[in-house]
Amino acid sequence: MPASVITPPGLTLHDGVREACDRVIQLLLLNLQKLVFNRGTPNLNDSPPRPVPFLDALKSHVRDLCVETLRLERKRFLWQHQLLALLAVYSAPHCATDALFFLLTLARTQEELALATQLYAVLSSCLIDLLPATVKTCVCQIHAGRLPESQIAQLFRNLALVV
Repeated sequence: MPASVITPPGLTLHDGVREACDRVIQLLLLNLQKLVFNRGTPNLNDSPPRPVPFLDALKSHVRDLCVETLRLERKRFLWQHQLLALLAVYSAPHCATDALFFLLTLARTQEELALATQLYAVLSSCLIDLLPATVKTCVCQIHAGRLPESQIAQLFRNLALVV
């Protein structure tokens, strides 16, 4: 078991502690979900939707969150995947298409690629034209020359697998 911030190498946590931590994280994610989905779309007469500072701070870390999610560590990747979906909805459309782009570019196994298709399934239910926007993001990243050839090849392989 890898060392964490809570335990030094070699020590394990009691199952009750793990369960309590899992419960706390699930409650935090549920509260975050309520904040994201209860924002609504403001009318001209309404004040702008209330910001969620935690998600605002995460916007610039979409790639890092994708990388960590793709590590598929225990339950952590499930929480990170949920957080990625909430961030994508909160900061749509750019965070949504960026997250899908990073997952499609960085996924190396079928299990990792499944995270991209699962995220798409969740996001497509609440975001319009997600597929064309994601393809546009992929093409723009390629044309901008921001990817090494190996990542471009991986992106094309993964796109061929999901299409």
